[in-house]
Amino acid sequence: MLHRRWETSVKARRALTLALASTALMATGIWVGYNVNLLPEDASSNAPVYDDLFKVLFSIGTMLFLGIAILLIYSLVRFRRTAADSGDGLAIEGNLPLEIVWTAIPAVVVLFIGIYSYDIYERMGGMTPMHDHSAMVGMDHTPADQRYWGGIAPVSDSPGASPAIPVDVTAMQFAFIFHYPDGDITSGELHVPMGQPVELRMEARDVIHAFWVPQFRLKQDVIPGQPTLLSFTPTRAGTYPIICAELCGPYHGGMRSSVVVHEPEAFQSWLDQNRQPATTA
Repeated sequence: MLHRRWETSVKARRALTLALASTALMATGIWVGYNVNLLPEDASSNAPVYDDLFKVLFSIGTMLFLGIAILLIYSLVRFRRTAADSGDGLAIEGNLPLEIVWTAIPAVVVLFIGIYSYDIYERMGGMTPMHDHSAMVGMDHTPADQRYWGGIAPVSDSPGASPAIPVDVTAMQFAFIFHYPDGDITSGELHVPMGQPVELRMEARDVIHAFWVPQFRLKQDVIPGQPTLLSFTPTRAGTYPIICAELCGPYHGGMRSSVVVHEPEAFQSWLDQNRQPATTA
């Protein structure tokens, strides 16, 4: 009788210890995910939405890392071979509850991450139908019936909202070229106004490239023959790097440019200074 009570007490203490350790692990992971910032400053309306996903992923990753590291160190100490032990370890197999646990937990985590990621991508405009453009403005070599293959479209075109500024982006080895149909401006830098939607109509001339601005939390592949749309709204004035994040050749590392986010008045001034003069017949 006393032996059974002792076994019950030991099991209860073990269960309580496991519950407290799991709670502490989850609390630590959540605290790290929401208080340790590894991201650059946010400079677009998409950034806070993406950052919410990053915090969740960072929290889950911290829990997994700490849990596995603690369990590994504990096992190394608790189950280490003694000096007098020269035999093999116990051949343990067929532990059905353990197999269910280590299968169910990752399955639930992966399913949650997948659903949440889809929701974030949809909120950013990734699932919004592409605009039905008949041709890409400024790209006369694109067939008239060409459609956009993918990307991030404007989330909504609500009445009263500022119209998106169209910019044609051509990616080639090893540069990004930006063309503004309004004013027939061509630039090696992307200039945009703060607080106004921008619509990049992107194409690649040779190989696959990727348009990446870390501060905007946007990275979009640009594939030859597949015109792509990328929309965003800058929220912080400044100059930010544009990086090709897809290996595109021997000088891939040098394929960089900048996006300059102006105050609205400064952007209009830049347009006026670079606008091509109208030609008279």
